[in-house]
Amino acid sequence: MPAKAYLVRHGDTEWSKSGKHTGSTEVPLSPEGEERARLLAPHLIGIGFDLVLVSPRQRARRTCELAGLGASVQAEPDLAEWNYGEYEGLTSKEILRDRPDWCLFSDGCPGGESPGAVSARADRLIARIRSAEGRVALFSHGHFGRALGSRWMNLPVLEGRRLLLDPASLSILGYEHEAAMKPVLALWNYPPTGEPGA
Repeated sequence: MPAKAYLVRHGDTEWSKSGKHTGSTEVPLSPEGEERARLLAPHLIGIGFDLVLVSPRQRARRTCELAGLGASVQAEPDLAEWNYGEYEGLTSKEILRDRPDWCLFSDGCPGGESPGAVSARADRLIARIRSAEGRVALFSHGHFGRALGSRWMNLPVLEGRRLLLDPASLSILGYEHEAAMKPVLALWNYPPTGEPGA
């Protein structure tokens, strides 16, 4: 059986609520972000993950802990958020004021990561997931998660612009026909306020 991956975006922070691009800056979860992260636990506890991977950033690690999977977690640098370079801490509105045609998924960031570099990270991670057995939990970030979803389906990172990913949401990277390994988004951007058992 090929591995199935459960992707969780970290809970809200003050920067994410204000729309600031948050790559390597360590910003803690807001009280609302912590509450939403706790709501993930009933959807994840009892699944029996064979591998739990988390971004090195504290907001992702804390989300993992509050969701009940912090005991056997492994740090995975490839799950880190997009490196925004000069755009770190800026909102899209601020960036578009100077670059009205800018799109992260096609242009990347000056002094930061290109779409090609993010695609390579996503592909390394996907290879690791597909070589695993059973279920894998991933705790990551919004823009990288969208890039990962695109690459999971063998689409260019550019298509991540079409995939919204809310804070503390749950997505499942799976297969339509497991024997044929046809990758699909089995679940995307599921809010943690729904019924358990996703």
